Amino acid sequence: MNNSNVVDFKPSKKTGKIVAIIAVLIIILVGIISALAIVPAGSTGVIVTFGKVSDAALNEGLHFKVPFAQELVVISNKIQVYEADASAVSKDLQTVSSKIAVNFRVRTDSSSSIYKNIGPDYQTVILMPAVQESMKAVSAKYTAEQLITERNKVGNEIKEQLESKVSDYGIQIEKFNIVNFDFSQEFNNAIEAKQVAEQNLIKTKTEQEQAIVIAEAEAKKKVIAADAEAEAIKTKADAQAKANKQLSQSLNENLINYQAIEKWDGVMPKVASSANPLVSLDLDGTSEKSAE
Repeated sequence: MNNSNVVDFKPSKKTGKIVAIIAVLIIILVGIISALAIVPAGSTGVIVTFGKVSDAALNEGLHFKVPFAQELVVISNKIQVYEADASAVSKDLQTVSSKIAVNFRVRTDSSSSIYKNIGPDYQTVILMPAVQESMKAVSAKYTAEQLITERNKVGNEIKEQLESKVSDYGIQIEKFNIVNFDFSQEFNNAIEAKQVAEQNLIKTKTEQEQAIVIAEAEAKKKVIAADAEAEAIKTKADAQAKANKQLSQSLNENLINYQAIEKWDGVMPKVASSANPLVSLDLDGTSEKSAE
């Protein structure tokens, strides 16, 4: 058998050195990369050395750690949103189903302790139970109607209770929102019926007030008309009185006798009295007979 065509390949010493150098460079590069610790903006870094959590947290930026021995855990300090459904009972024993939204963040100085004592799932371990407990505690102080009409007040009180429960863990509550309240269908029907009754009452009251205003306006018109009529009568009476006074002042005995003569029809009165002007004029000759 002819083996002249078989090539016997053996790596040279030079090739082996090149491969070794490349391998070393790769190891060095991997070591350098693993030694870099980059903390993104709005976060802090927690160094874990063989499972042990460091007490100090790293600020955002570039840091170095021991390759393969230390691990960087990034804790976000940005505002996060936690949304959940909460169930409670009001003061008047109405079941209240709520949808809430909590804006919170982890304080920078508490990043290490939260990861060390609670872990990365701090929302489930700390925040969720605190929200549920605060909702139940505050809702029990208000009636179902007050929960609706005083929503802002209720929300602020829940936020205060929630802050007192989670602040020691390093969680800061930025804002608490009650997105929605939901009650039983029976309660919703009762509220609707009450609103309709109140609207009808307002409508009736408005109509009554309008009727009163109209009646008062009509009464004022009558009073004004009566006052005007009374004033007209008084003015007429004053004018008549003034005329009578002027007429009375202008009368004298000669004028009266003249007027009597002008109106006399030539017939002597059968009855003589002091009221008969002819007697005073002595037209019947009684005075002359008396003189004889």
